[in-house]
Amino acid sequence: MNPDPESRGPGRLVRSAGHLARLVLAALFLYTGAVKALHPADFLKLLHEYHLTSQPLLLNLVAATLPWVEVCCGGLLLVGRAVRGTALLLLIQLIVFTGAIIARAMSIHAGGELPFCAIRFDCGCGTGEVNVCRKILENGILILCAAWLLAIRSDKRNLRSDQAASA
Repeated sequence: MNPDPESRGPGRLVRSAGHLARLVLAALFLYTGAVKALHPADFLKLLHEYHLTSQPLLLNLVAATLPWVEVCCGGLLLVGRAVRGTALLLLIQLIVFTGAIIARAMSIHAGGELPFCAIRFDCGCGTGEVNVCRKILENGILILCAAWLLAIRSDKRNLRSDQAASA
């Protein structure tokens, strides 16, 4: 018998959901970061379409570093290190990315007769052309996964304060 009260019931469910969220985010960001890192010119062209900045140096810096940040975040989540800090960084990224996707879709929608959910474009996510409504929904789910990881403390290795409290 396992004397740990969290090995059953809601504690186990919370830990299992946390592990699943961590693995989903890890796999996704490892894959999409690697795709962008392997094709930096393509990623730079897609970033340019968002009109985030008119300064080429800043745009090049984002295109060169963002894929590697995503790969590092995915790797950290995969091995279960710095989970809450990584989740916070990914949460911020996902909110910014989703806002940029919505803004770009709104500008496309305003310029034509196309219904909003019929809009398709390559969002720069590393997965090719996407339907905007589906991508917003997917990002919403990923935002919830990152927020879940940020909110739970299922792994004592997530924060140094947890280690100090358990010592």
